[in-house]
Amino acid sequence: MDTIAPYKPKNKVRIVTAASLFDGHDAAINIMRRIIQATGVEVIHLGHDRSVEEVVNCAIEEDANAIAMTSYQGGHIEYFKYMYDLLQEKGAPQIKIFGGGGGVILPEEVKELTEYGITQIYSPDDGRSMGLQGMINDMIQKCDFPTGEIVDFSAADLAGENPMQLAIAISATENFSDKHTDFINEIKKAAKKSETPVLGITGTGGSGKSSLVDELVRRYLIDFPKKTIAIVSVDPSKRKTGGALLGDRIRMNSIKNERVYMRSLATRQSNLALSKHVSIAVDILKVANFDMVILETSGIGQSDTEILDHSDVSLYVMTPEYGAATQLEKIDMIDFADVIALNKFDKRGALDALRDVKKQYQRNHNLWDNSVDSMPVYGSIASQFNDPGTNELYQVLIKKINEKTGTHFKSTFEISDKISEKQYIIPPNRVRYLSEITENNRSYNQKAKTQKEVAQKLFGIYKTICSVANISNETNQPHLSKIGINEEHILKQVQNDDAKLFLSLLFKEFARVKMDLNPYNWEIILNWETKKQSYKNEVFTFNVRGKELSIKTHSESLSHTQIPKISLPKYEAWGDLLLWTLEENVPGEFPYTAGLFPFKRTGEDPARMFAGEGGPERTNRRFHYVSLGLPAKRLSTAFDSVTLYGNDPDIRPDIYGKIGNAGVSVCCLDDAKKLYSGFDLTNAMTSVSMTINGPAPMMLAFFMNAAIDQECEKYITKTGLEKETEEKINAIYKKKGVARPQYQGELPEGNNGLGLRLLGVTGDEVLPLDIYKKIKTDTISKVRGTVQADILKEDQAQNTCIFSTEFALRLMGDVQEYFITNNIINFYSVSISGYHIAEAGANPISQLAFTLANGFTYVEYYLSRGMDINEFGPNLSFFFSNGVDPEYAVIGRVARKIWAKAMKEKYSANARAQMLKYHIQTSGRSLHAQEIDFNDIRTTLQALYAIYDNCNSLHTNAYDEAITTPTEESVRRAMAIQLIINKELGLTKNENPIQGSFIIEELTDLVEEAIYAEFDRITERGGVLGAMETMYQRSKIQEESLYYETLKHNGEFPIIGVNTFLSSKGSPTVLPQEVIRATEKEKQYQITVVENLNKANASAVKEHIALLRQKAVNNENIFEQLMEACKVCSIGQITDALFEVGGQYRRNM
Repeated sequence: MDTIAPYKPKNKVRIVTAASLFDGHDAAINIMRRIIQATGVEVIHLGHDRSVEEVVNCAIEEDANAIAMTSYQGGHIEYFKYMYDLLQEKGAPQIKIFGGGGGVILPEEVKELTEYGITQIYSPDDGRSMGLQGMINDMIQKCDFPTGEIVDFSAADLAGENPMQLAIAISATENFSDKHTDFINEIKKAAKKSETPVLGITGTGGSGKSSLVDELVRRYLIDFPKKTIAIVSVDPSKRKTGGALLGDRIRMNSIKNERVYMRSLATRQSNLALSKHVSIAVDILKVANFDMVILETSGIGQSDTEILDHSDVSLYVMTPEYGAATQLEKIDMIDFADVIALNKFDKRGALDALRDVKKQYQRNHNLWDNSVDSMPVYGSIASQFNDPGTNELYQVLIKKINEKTGTHFKSTFEISDKISEKQYIIPPNRVRYLSEITENNRSYNQKAKTQKEVAQKLFGIYKTICSVANISNETNQPHLSKIGINEEHILKQVQNDDAKLFLSLLFKEFARVKMDLNPYNWEIILNWETKKQSYKNEVFTFNVRGKELSIKTHSESLSHTQIPKISLPKYEAWGDLLLWTLEENVPGEFPYTAGLFPFKRTGEDPARMFAGEGGPERTNRRFHYVSLGLPAKRLSTAFDSVTLYGNDPDIRPDIYGKIGNAGVSVCCLDDAKKLYSGFDLTNAMTSVSMTINGPAPMMLAFFMNAAIDQECEKYITKTGLEKETEEKINAIYKKKGVARPQYQGELPEGNNGLGLRLLGVTGDEVLPLDIYKKIKTDTISKVRGTVQADILKEDQAQNTCIFSTEFALRLMGDVQEYFITNNIINFYSVSISGYHIAEAGANPISQLAFTLANGFTYVEYYLSRGMDINEFGPNLSFFFSNGVDPEYAVIGRVARKIWAKAMKEKYSANARAQMLKYHIQTSGRSLHAQEIDFNDIRTTLQALYAIYDNCNSLHTNAYDEAITTPTEESVRRAMAIQLIINKELGLTKNENPIQGSFIIEELTDLVEEAIYAEFDRITERGGVLGAMETMYQRSKIQEESLYYETLKHNGEFPIIGVNTFLSSKGSPTVLPQEVIRATEKEKQYQITVVENLNKANASAVKEHIALLRQKAVNNENIFEQLMEACKVCSIGQITDALFEVGGQYRRNM
C-alpha cells in the first residue's frame, strides 16, 4: 500500500475536536486529532462528553475553521443538526462540521446530514478506501480558508464582549497584522486606558497550570457573581509540522459560563513560551472591558521570564519534583514572581520542597528581616476538589492584584487555615499492597510445592513400610492416624525380626520428615479417601448459610452411563494429591480454583437477561418476554447514555436524540418502579443487575425504594387497605395539581402489576411510619442483585465518570457502609468490571490484572475507612469478558485462585469473603459486522469457556449486536446458546470438566504469574491510583487494542468471514434492516415525567437537596440521605447538587 502524504495547509487552520455528549468513546477522536495535528493544524481538543453548545461556543471563541466530532452513542441526527443550527443562529456559518461514528451512523443518515448542511460524515467505507491520512487530508482541504482577513468593526465595538468579534479581532492581529495596522493601533491606544488587571501564570510543563487556572476561575466566579473574566492560554507549536495541540480547554470545567471567554494560541515559533501576538490579544480583551484577564503560558525552562512583560501580577507554578535544591538557584522566575504555587503538593517530599523554595525566595529577594514562613509560596493540589491550599492561593492572588494594580476586588471567599493535604484514598504506608499480595501468593505457591515434596517423601517411606510389612497402602487404612503411622498396629502383623528392625528405622525417618509437614496438610492426606467416597455416594450433603443441602452426585445419560457431577483425580502419591488440593481442590473448597460452591444450583442456569431500550415500559416488556416461563428472573439492565451521565431527559436536541437509545431511560423512582414491575424483587429467584457507574448511588436508591414500595403494596393488599390507600393518593395529587404517573400501554404477559399501585408516591406517605420502617428494613436485607458502580474502571477504560474520582470513591464507600449498617447481604455494592476494559481493547491478561488490582484497591480503601473485611468482602462481585483467546479458558479459575489466596492469607478474611463471584458476558468486541451469522459460533465457544469454568452468571450477546440493538429473534437465539450447552451438551452434566487437563493447568500457572508481574508494574507506578495519574492502564489498553487491530488488518490474526474465508461477494459489512430506536412518543413522555415530577415535588426537592449538601459537607454518609432524596428528586437534580459539593470529573488528554 502506498503511503499517503499529509496535505500542506495554505492557511493557519484551527480545528476543534471532541466526542459527542454522553459519549465516552474517545479513542477514535484521539487518533484523529493526532493525525490532524501532524498535518500542520492547530487542534483545540475538548475530549469526550461535550454538548453542542460547549463545542459551538468553543469554535466561535477560538475562531476555528471547523469542528470534527465522533458520535458512537446514538442521537447523531439531532446532535449534528443542532450544531449546524446553532452555528447559523450565532452568526458563524463559515465553521464547517465534520463527523464520524463507525457503523453507528447509517448510510441514509449520512446522506440526510450532508443534505442538511453538515460538510462531511465519514463512514467505515471511507476509511477503507481513503485511509486515515486520506480522510484527514480531505477534511483539511475543505476547511483551508483564512480567518481574520476581514474586520468589519472598530476597536470601540469590542466593548460589548461579543465572542465572535473578539475571536475575529484576535485572528486578524495574529494572521493579518500587516493588513490591520490601523485597527491594531486603535486597540493599543484604547488598551492603555483600561484598568483591567492581567494575571500571568507560567511554570514548568506538567506542573498542572491548566487545572490550577480552572480552580482559580471557579473560585473567582463564585466570589464575584457579576464579574467577567477572560483567559488566554498558549501552547507550543511543533517545529516540524507547524501543528499544535491546544489542550488546556480539556482540563477546564469552570469556563462553561457566559461570564468567561477563553482563547487558545499557538506560539507559532519554536523555543518560546508565548506567541508574539499575545500582547495584542491581551489588549483586545482589555478593550472588551473584562474585569480580569488571565494569561497562561506553555511550559517554560529555568531561564524564561517572558510572562513578566505582559502581566501585572505573576504566578509561577512548579512541583516538588524539581530535583536537587541547587536547581532552585537557576530558576529565574523565583527572582521575579509575585507568588509561587507549589502544585501537586501530594507528592513525596512536598513539605521539604516548600521550605526550600521559601528559603530560595527569601534569598533572591533579600527579605532577611521577614520570616521564611511569610514568603509568598503556597502548596496546592489543584486536582483535589475544594483544596484548602488552592483556596489560600486564590485569596493571596486577589490581594496581590488589588495591591499592585489599585483595583478593588472585595473578596468574600472563605478559607480555612489548613494547608494542602492529600485526602488519601489509599494511605501512603499501604501503597505497596499489590506487590504485598504478589509476595503473599507466590509464597503460598512455593510453600505448596515444598509441602508437596515433603508429602512425596512421606509417601515413598509409607509405601516402603507397606511393602516390608506386606500390608495394603490405601490411605484410609487403620495403620495411619492423626499423629502419623500407627506403629503398634503394623508391628502386630510382622513376625520377622529383621523386618521389625527395618520398620523401626522407617518409622523414625517417617516421623522426622513429617515434622516438616503442616498438620493441616496431613489432615488433607488422611481424609482423601473419605472425601473421594463422598463424591461416589449417591447423595452429597453440604451447608450453605446454615441450610443443609443434599445433591445427587451423578446423572444418567441416554446410554444409562452414570456421569459424575464432580470427577476427582486418580492420583495415589500424597505429594500429587496435596499439591492438587492446595492449588486446585474440588469446587466449593479453598482456593476455589474449580468453583465457589460444591455443586451448581439445579433449576437455575447462570443465564442473565440483558435489556434496555426506549422508556421503562418497553424494557419491562422485553424483560418479561425473555424471562417468561423461566423459574429464575435474572434481569440485567442497560441504561441510555443520558442516564449513564446522570442527566434528565430534555427537549434540547443533543439530549433529546439520546433519550432511550442504546439503553433504557430512567430518571426517577417511578421509572424504576415501572421498569421492574411485575417482578417480585424480594423473591430469592429474582436478581437485578444495573450497568451504571457515575450515578450508580442514585440508581441504587431508586431500585431499593422501588423494592420497598413493592413490599408496601403487598402489605396494603394483605391488610385490605386498597381503597383507603387510593383515596390518600388521590388527595395527594389533587393538592399537587398534576396528573398521577401511569404505566404507558398494556401490561405484558407475566406482569401482574406489582410495583405500580404506588406510582407517584412512596410507602411512607400512605402507611404508618413504624410499619413502613419495618418493611424497609426487611426488604433491603432480602433484595438480590448488583450495581456496577466501578469508578476506577471508568477512568481507565470507559469514561462515564461524572464526579471527581475522590468523591466518586467516597460515594462507593458510603454505599458499602450503608449496606453493612443495614445488613444488606444479598446485594453486591460493586461489580468490579473487566468487561469494559476488554471492550476498550485490553488483552485477557491485562483485563484480569487491572480488574483484580481495582478490586484490591477497593479492599484497601474500605479497610482504611474502618470497615471489616468479613462484612464488606461478600458484597464485592466481578464482571469479565470472554473472548476466544486461550487465556479466556482459565480467566475465572485464575481470578478465584488469586483472590482467595490473598483474602485468606493476606487479609485474614473468612470463607465468604474469599469467594470471588463473577458474571461473564461474551465478547462484544468479537462480534463483527461482516458475516454476522458467524458471530453466534464465536459466542457459543465463548459461552462454553465460561460454563466449563463455572462462572456464576452468564450473558450471551446476540449475533446482530455488531450492527444494531438486538431484536427479539436474535435475543432468543443468544439465550438458546446457553440453554443448549446446559441442557443438551452431555459433558456439562459434569461440573469440573476442565480439571486435570495438562494445558489448562499450564495456562493457569502462566496466567497467574503474568498477573503478579503486572501487579508489580502497577506498584512501581504508585499503585492503581498512581498508575492512573500517568494514564498507565489507559495507554496499555490502547497499545494492546492497536496490536490486535494491526494483526486483524494485515491478516496475521485470521478472523473467519472478516479477513479470510470471505464469501464470493467479499463478505461486505452488513447493514441492519431494522434499527431499534426510542420513539418520539417515548422521548416526549420521559420529558413529561421529569416536568411533572419537578412540578409535583418542587418544595420537597429543595429541602432534600439542602440536606444532601449538608451531609456531604459534614462528611456524613451521603447514601443514607440519597435514599430519601431519590423519592422526590430526579437523577439530574441530584447530580447537579453533588457537583457543587464533590466536584466534577476533570478530563485527561
